[in-house]
Amino acid sequence: QVQLVESGGGLVQAGGSLRLSCAASGRTFSTYYMGWFRQAPGKEREFVAAISWSGGRTYYGDSVKGRFTISRDYGKRTMYLQVNSLKPGDTTVYCCAAQINSNSGRYYSTTDYDDWGQGTQVAVSS
Repeated sequence: QVQLVESGGGLVQAGGSLRLSCAASGRTFSTYYMGWFRQAPGKEREFVAAISWSGGRTYYGDSVKGRFTISRDYGKRTMYLQVNSLKPGDTTVYCCAAQINSNSGRYYSTTDYDDWGQGTQVAVSS
């Protein structure tokens, strides 16, 4: 079993920045994509960003493009999301996810991922 643990969330003023981390642990596995999603209360889970684990190609949702940066440390099995120019609308729980063992060829849907972390809270004040 692989575990995903997010950290780095917090309360910041609008325009501020955070760096979210997603640490993977457990047995050896093949990872194709890792991604970040967020879900506000009463709303559908939204794709934020994804990265191909071996190649490092990055993909972003329209709502965060130009403000957020996804990266990974392959050796540490850790994924990061640098969140800049935060807006109150960015306030929600951010979850990381991993697509392992099989490659769906997609990265933007919740159904494309196999393992999920519990999430880390980001709160942005006006």
